[in-house]
Amino acid sequence: MERFNQIETWVFDLDNTLYSPDCKLFDQIDVRMGTFISELLDVDRIEARRIQKDFFFHYGTTLSGLMNEHNVKPADFLEFVHDIDRSVIPHDETLNGVLARLPGKKYICTNGSVAHAEATLAEIGISAHFDDIFDIHAFDYQPKPARKAYDVMLKQAGFNPERAAMFEDIARNLEIPHELGMATVLITSQNNEDGALINRLNGDDNGAHYVHHTTDDISEFLSSIFAQGVNK
Repeated sequence: MERFNQIETWVFDLDNTLYSPDCKLFDQIDVRMGTFISELLDVDRIEARRIQKDFFFHYGTTLSGLMNEHNVKPADFLEFVHDIDRSVIPHDETLNGVLARLPGKKYICTNGSVAHAEATLAEIGISAHFDDIFDIHAFDYQPKPARKAYDVMLKQAGFNPERAAMFEDIARNLEIPHELGMATVLITSQNNEDGALINRLNGDDNGAHYVHHTTDDISEFLSSIFAQGVNK
C-alpha cells in the first residue's frame, strides 16, 4: 500500500466497479443486448445470448463483435442497450466521501458511453469528483483491453502512468495499465458472473502478475489507504 503515497491520478472503470453488481443494473443492459441481437439477426433469445457472450469474450465488448461481423452502427446499439432503469443503483454516501478525500485527478475509463456514465454517476451521487470520462467513442470503438483505449486516455489526460492507479472488475483490462506502470486494483464480486468468467479464462494465475491488489469493496479499500496514513 505504500505505493499509494505517490498516486496523483485515479482511474476507474464504471460498471460493476463503482457500483455493486448486487443492484443488477448490468443485468438490465445484458437483457437489452440480447433483445437487440435477437431482433437484428432474427434468432431466439437463447441463440442471441450465445452470440452476445461469444462477441463479449472474443472482441472485448458485444458492440465490437456486432460492428465487425454485422456492421451495426454503434450509436444505435448504445442508445438501445442503455435505455434502463438506474433507480436500482443505491446512492453511495460512503464512496462519495472517500472519493472526496482522494487528492489529484480522477477519471472514468469505460467501454460504455459518456451518456451512460454520466447518468450512472449521478445516480450513485459521485459525479462531482470526476475530471473527465473516456468512453468507447473516444477509443474509436476499440475497447479495453485494446492498447488504443489506454493510449487515447493518456494522450488526452496527460498524466504520468507511474503515478496513477486503475480500478477494474475485469482482470485482463489491467494488463496494459500494469505495463504502463500504473498501480492496479481488481474489484471482485460473487454476483459479477461475466467478470468472474473472463477472469477465470484469463489463466490459472488470474492476472496475478499484473493485478497488484484485489478487493470486493472499493470504498473499504480506499478507506484503508487513509487508515495507513497514505494521501491524507
